[in-house]
Amino acid sequence: MTVLRAVLSEGYAVASAELFLADYGLKVLCHVPDSPGEYAVEHSVFNSVVGRVFGAQETFVEDSFGTEGVTVHLPVSARGDRLGVLTVELNANDCPADVLADLERIATLLGHEILVAERDTDVYRALRRRDRLTLAAEIQWDLLPGRGFECPEYSIGAQLEPAYSIRGDNFDWAAAPDRLTLGVTNGMGEGIDASLLTSLGVNALRNARRGGISLADQVALADKAVYAHYRGQRYLDVLLLCFDLDTGEVQAVDAGSPILYRLRGDRVEQVPFEAQLPMGMAEDTVYTAESFRVEPGDRLVFVSDGVFDAKGPSEGESFGTRALTLAILATRLVPSSSVPQEVLRHLADYQDGTESADDTLVVCLDWRGRSEPE
Repeated sequence: MTVLRAVLSEGYAVASAELFLADYGLKVLCHVPDSPGEYAVEHSVFNSVVGRVFGAQETFVEDSFGTEGVTVHLPVSARGDRLGVLTVELNANDCPADVLADLERIATLLGHEILVAERDTDVYRALRRRDRLTLAAEIQWDLLPGRGFECPEYSIGAQLEPAYSIRGDNFDWAAAPDRLTLGVTNGMGEGIDASLLTSLGVNALRNARRGGISLADQVALADKAVYAHYRGQRYLDVLLLCFDLDTGEVQAVDAGSPILYRLRGDRVEQVPFEAQLPMGMAEDTVYTAESFRVEPGDRLVFVSDGVFDAKGPSEGESFGTRALTLAILATRLVPSSSVPQEVLRHLADYQDGTESADDTLVVCLDWRGRSEPE
């Protein structure tokens, strides 16, 4: 931050600059101190100025009443992955529209630099944890591509809970110029056993995908890798999809329990698939791909069984029977990046303090499609 402050001070007469990064649970924004070991000030994501900027992903200029200064809060993100908020103070006369636009570009560049820096330092990863991550959670978080992604054709938002002790749930995506591959995975078991199983499964799928083979063959090849190691004693539930950006045609292989809902207009419905054997359960399983089409404006919401099968305090019907549909419908006006939090908030209200017995995963994909060339 020292270097950034110097640049902002020289180029834009900024009096101060502070960076806040979101924790793993997306509950608070933690101040990045100048020196390691300093107390990190926290702001709530839900009821603070920086929290509202983080959620809305919009710049907010706050007047410093009684002075000539203003405080500018700028969202820090990288390709739709929300990371935090940059807060700068400067004289109101030094903050015309062009300076504000420059500061927004700097905040975006800062987001990209943080992602690059995380390859070489633990500073930002350590700062983002409010509690100790279990080893299983450490493995799972390092597997993830991010918690969001955005491009002209679609946007993605995703979240895992409990953030500091997740076990086998995982999501993965790979963007290409002509397609998007997205997978939701749930490895059986608990603790380190579940995370190691999921790590093997996800990396086997990535290896197959990067080999350029068909979607069904990707699952079949990964299935062989998992079975060869565990001999059917452990396996993974996988839902793998490939989206054609030009046509909206989707190829899908359902090898387990992750469930997909579609919000189209004001109607929420579960997208049905033909269930096939989980990945790694049996030797030489043959998988087949199904197809369906997405339309511009469609919202797809993926949930793990920890969400769908969650019980309320009365141990009555599961959350997925009716409450999940209402929760998804209630997200119509929020961006994809905020949908997972909203669904998980509805789940917490439904459980009324009852602790979840399983990991909970929510992934949201908003589909815009590719415009016809003029």
